[in-house]
Formats: sequence, C-alpha cells, structure tokens
Amino acid sequence: MKRQYRLASVPIAVILLVQAAPACAADNNGEENRPVSLSELAAKADLVAIAQVKDTDYVFTRAFPSEGSAFLRTLITYKAGRPKEDIFEVYEKGLHPFECYFENPTVFEEGRRYLVFLRHNPEDPESYRGFKEGCALEIFVTKDNRYALKHPVNGINFSDNLSPLVSRFEFRDNYAVVAEEDLSPDERDTLLAQDLIVPYQGGYKYTHGVDLTTARRLISADALKPR
Repeated sequence: MKRQYRLASVPIAVILLVQAAPACAADNNGEENRPVSLSELAAKADLVAIAQVKDTDYVFTRAFPSEGSAFLRTLITYKAGRPKEDIFEVYEKGLHPFECYFENPTVFEEGRRYLVFLRHNPEDPESYRGFKEGCALEIFVTKDNRYALKHPVNGINFSDNLSPLVSRFEFRDNYAVVAEEDLSPDERDTLLAQDLIVPYQGGYKYTHGVDLTTARRLISADALKPR
C-alpha cells in the first residue's frame, strides 16, 4: 500500500465540505488561513510550474514526515524562480494544515506530477518553501496526453470555483488508480456516489478532472510576472 504524505490524503468528505463552504483556519503561527485565488497565490509565488517528484529526504515521526526536502523536476515553467532550473528542492518542517510534503516514488515508478506554487526559502536561498495556503495541486495525464488537475481538487486552500470546469476524462496515469485499502469506506462511497471513481482492476480509478489549460486561465498574466 502506498502512503500518501500530503494533504491529498485527508478524507474526501472533509475536502468537499471545505470546497462548499470554506472556513478560516489557523496556520502554524496562529494566523487566520483564508482561502486565496490561484491568481493571488501565483502573484506572491517565486516559482509556478508543472513539476514531477524525483526523490525525497524526510525525517519521519510515527510514520509521517516531519521535516526534510523533496526534489522535483521541472516540466513546464509559468513563472521562473531562477533561470534554467531543471531540478529544485522544496523544504518543509512540522505538521500543519496544507503542509508541503510529497510522496517518494519507488525506483520502478515515475513520480507524481503537480502544479506547484512556491516561494524562495528565506533560510536557504537555494531551496523553496510552500505557503500557509498550500503549495501543490496534483495532475494526471489523460489518454490523449493532456494534463488535468485531479478532481476532487485538493492540496491548496483556494477560493476559485472549479466545479463548472470539471470534465470527464480517461486517464492513462498510474496514479489515477487507487487501491481499495487507500480509501476509507466513507471516501469510497462518496466518490462512487458522485461517479468520481469507478471500479478498476481490483481497485478504483478517478474519472474526472480540470483541463490544465482551462485552469491556467484563472491565473492572470500579471500574477506570472517575475517578482
């Protein structure tokens, strides 16, 4: 069974509740964590890109990462943090809402792909940090080789309403398939009832997403200008 170390593994019922009626949360400094638009998040980011996880180096506490770095490979850059940055480091520390940890692929797997929003690490200018609102939205590859945000969309506390943009897709991405033991009964039943997963090869497969080109239009050109 694959462990999922990011907020993407929170119960789906909680995700749907947050999307339907976003509530203010507190970050690890006690400040209110209000939902932001993707354009607002991009504006304060130093790096906005599609990236793929290559490796991670985390310290674990009770089977969960509590500090360390992930190393990601740049696939498409929308806002460059540094010139010609093929591989970059994302550092995270502690456990808090919308934390920025990534699952490590095995030597036999490609890493997961994400749309990332990152800022320079003030303590180490060679690495990046996430935001209190989150740092990454997972991407699946479709049958016709397009990118689509996984739906339900989670991982960032954002205010945009993506529901009208959701479409049905046939995914060829291995990560679109989830084992039954990786879903709680409530998650499974909620997703099945909404036709967001279907039985597939002894597990389940996600069926919907948001075309990344369409989602990208939610981010203004000004937000992607270098800081």
